[in-house]
Parts: sequence; structure tokens; C-alpha cells
Amino acid sequence: MTDSRARFGSRADDYAAYRPSHASEAVDAVLEGLGDPGKLVIADVGAGTGLSSHLFAARGANVIAIEPNASMRAKAEHHARIAWRDASAEATGLSDKSVDVVVACQAFHWFATPQAMAEFVRIARRRTAMLQYERDESDSFTAAYGEIVRVHTTDDTEEMRRRGLLVFESFPRARLACSAKSTHRLDLQALLGRAASSSYLPASGEMGERLAEDLRALFERFQTNGYVTMHLVTYALTADLE
Repeated sequence: MTDSRARFGSRADDYAAYRPSHASEAVDAVLEGLGDPGKLVIADVGAGTGLSSHLFAARGANVIAIEPNASMRAKAEHHARIAWRDASAEATGLSDKSVDVVVACQAFHWFATPQAMAEFVRIARRRTAMLQYERDESDSFTAAYGEIVRVHTTDDTEEMRRRGLLVFESFPRARLACSAKSTHRLDLQALLGRAASSSYLPASGEMGERLAEDLRALFERFQTNGYVTMHLVTYALTADLE
């Protein structure tokens, strides 16, 4: 399997353009009880193109975005309260107890290891947290998209995400702080781009074309006025350290 630190290099454009945001209620749950966000320093580990970092910066927090993939970092939009760092979850390069919160957003499964968990505890003063959205397949379009994903997947990333949630629960005082529903409205280009942003789906060659054909057929089946709507649920898990 491709090293998780490098596997999104060729997908950075699609990731930045077509990935959905996390539900605002879930972001609020990570910050709940910590006081004025403007006084917080947050390490966003596995920050990717900065989608989650911008959510916390928009609340007023100062964010250290940690991302080892240069292509992903290059797609990040500048924000005065976000400082980027080329580092990994297991070795952030940050000092002991130097941040208030360590959060991993849609990334914890890539480094759900004892080494990364120990690093989180080492650098965080107050809280560790994770955000993770999943498809809400009670919706018929979203369920049909999920079936296509399961047919074409090239590895066990989706199972890794499920295991990642269980691993995070082994942090002392870990709890499910929030599960928030949201939607992602997509035209055909965005639907194809959303799939292309997933490192466990084929992006080229015969397999990639078969996936694209299935997605085009799915779009025609469900679209209304040129759009489909994917339904999501975002889980916010937190573990307080004090």
C-alpha cells in the first residue's frame, strides 16, 4: 500500500476543490468548554489542503497545520492565523504541552498508532480530538454512491476509518461529543471530482473509466436540475487531558 504521507500527491487538486466541509456543529463540539477560541492554539494534524484548519481559524483560533505531503500543502489558501509545518503525526516537532488542542480531521485513521497517540498527549495541554464525516446511507442517492464505492475500492481505507474511531476511543476520557448531519450538493463535475479525491478509488486507466461511467449513470438517475445531494454525518470525538 502507498505510504499514507504520499498517497494524495496526485489528488491534491481534486481534494482542495471537491471535498466537503465538516459540519459546523462538530467544529463547535471540539471547542466546547475551552473558552475564547481566540486564545487557543490548535495543532491540526494531517491538515491536508487546510480545509479543517480554516474552520478553526475562522472561529478565531491560531492553528498549526501539520502536513507531510508537499502537494497538499501547496494547495492551501493563506490565512493569517494558520502556520504550516512539514511534519508527521508521530513526530510533529512541537514542544511538550505547546498547544491547547490536537485535532485530526478526516485523517486520524492514517496514523492511528500508539506512537501518534503518545505524540498527541505529549504536545497537547487540554484536549485531543478528531472529526470524521461518513456517508449517511439512509439517503437513497448516498447509499447508491456507497455501493459504487464498495465495488471499485482498491484497498481497505473505509474499514480503516471505522477502526480509527475505535482506536481514538482508547484515549482516557474519550467521548463522542457530537454527531452532526450535513449535505454536499454536487454537479456532475463535482461528483467525479469527489470520487477522484479519494485515494482508494481508481483515478485513471480502465478501472478509472469504469468508475466514471458508473458515476455518470448514477448522476443521471438521481440528478434534479443538474445536481445531486450527498448526505453526511460528522462525528466529533474528544478526550480531555486535564
